[in-house]
Amino acid sequence: MFDQIPELEKQWENMLQELQELIAIPSIAAQNKGSDKAINLLSQLFKQAGASVEVLTEHRGFPVLSVLFEAGPEGDSEKTLLFYNHYDVQPADPIEEWNSEPFRLTETEELLIGRGIGDNKGDIIARLTAVKLLKEELGYSPCRIKFLIEGEEEIGSPSLAACLEQYQEHFASDVCVWEFGNKDENERLNVVAGLKGMAYFELSVQTSESDIHSSQGVFIDNAAWRLTHALTTLRDSNGQVLIKGFYDDIIKATEQEIATAASLPFDGEEIKARLGLKQPFLSERRGTNPNYDKAYEPTVNLCGITSGYSGEGAKAVLPYKAAAKVDFRLVPGQDPDKISKLLRKHLDDNGFEDVVINQLNGQRAYRSNPSDPFVDMVLDTAAEVYENPPLLIPTHPGSGPMYEIGHLLKVPIISTGIGWIGSNYHAPNESIRKADMVEGIIHIKEIIKRFSGEVK
Repeated sequence: MFDQIPELEKQWENMLQELQELIAIPSIAAQNKGSDKAINLLSQLFKQAGASVEVLTEHRGFPVLSVLFEAGPEGDSEKTLLFYNHYDVQPADPIEEWNSEPFRLTETEELLIGRGIGDNKGDIIARLTAVKLLKEELGYSPCRIKFLIEGEEEIGSPSLAACLEQYQEHFASDVCVWEFGNKDENERLNVVAGLKGMAYFELSVQTSESDIHSSQGVFIDNAAWRLTHALTTLRDSNGQVLIKGFYDDIIKATEQEIATAASLPFDGEEIKARLGLKQPFLSERRGTNPNYDKAYEPTVNLCGITSGYSGEGAKAVLPYKAAAKVDFRLVPGQDPDKISKLLRKHLDDNGFEDVVINQLNGQRAYRSNPSDPFVDMVLDTAAEVYENPPLLIPTHPGSGPMYEIGHLLKVPIISTGIGWIGSNYHAPNESIRKADMVEGIIHIKEIIKRFSGEVK
């Protein structure tokens, strides 16, 4: 496992100890747990590695860690590389589906398992280890290296923009490496150049003061039906959003970006088999390219709906309350706040003025220029480290605060990391493979060396 980087073998047990301590902290932003313990541990680990560390707390929200490794005397102090990561994790539920304790690092012959090992604590430790190995190899840091590590990514990073505006000088940089990356089902590293945005809402309606006997349904409507009818106006059966003005502000993909998406492999039958899908892809119904849709098309999704009685046996009622969680995945040009206004007008225009909208979070989309030299550099180094050629994913269908950093700092952003197709992010038995951890550390090390000019 250490053939490519024998010096890592000496640090492996120490690295696992750092991971174990970090995984043991249930830093769950959604439950307001663990942020102080996580930030204190990370501060300690980075200080021990020789970094200057500042915990930023004056903005509203959970603390943000600002880390700086200054360039050594023979390094290039004019070049600054920024790493973005987050220390918060998803809740471990459902606990009963885990095969081991979620907040205890579990090691098998091939895997490291625990909540946050892939998303995103494993990448933090991998990057810290790469910096330490590089300083050990050269005797100094070859450029300025910064880390921005926040604690609200899993709840939409609501405080990050304010933090960046207040502490912009802390994170000024030339390029940024984002938090994640994974190998796909064919062992190809997916290198990501952008993320979709999100507008997340809870829609709710109340039709009476309490549940009513279902026999009255002959003349009394109920909340479950009322909300269901409202939801069906949001999109058609092929997934097209029906809200007027929803598509108006989209920045169209360039010919190069379209070609990049079209060149990506897509094994629809494998995906259907692996996920156990029972229906055709929406792209099949529309007759569109699924890779184009994943990168450049927005969506609306019904995440969940609650109403009435769903317990054992029968209870005949007209539910008086109903609520649904709905997310819109957005593309560049779309504004979550405008989507909220369009959603309100759409519901009103369709006779659903009584449906209440509560916006839970909103993030804009961001996409780096695929022809930026930094993108090529990350791909080139990946091709040297990994057995299979990497794939450039122009826009990942997931979301994160990439827009805030890219827009404010004006830097190209590329994402690469240590995950794999079976990492189970946000799910029970989250894992990474040890071999991927090793390769990920080598890749980060090579990115820093190439960026700094240490390797031409």
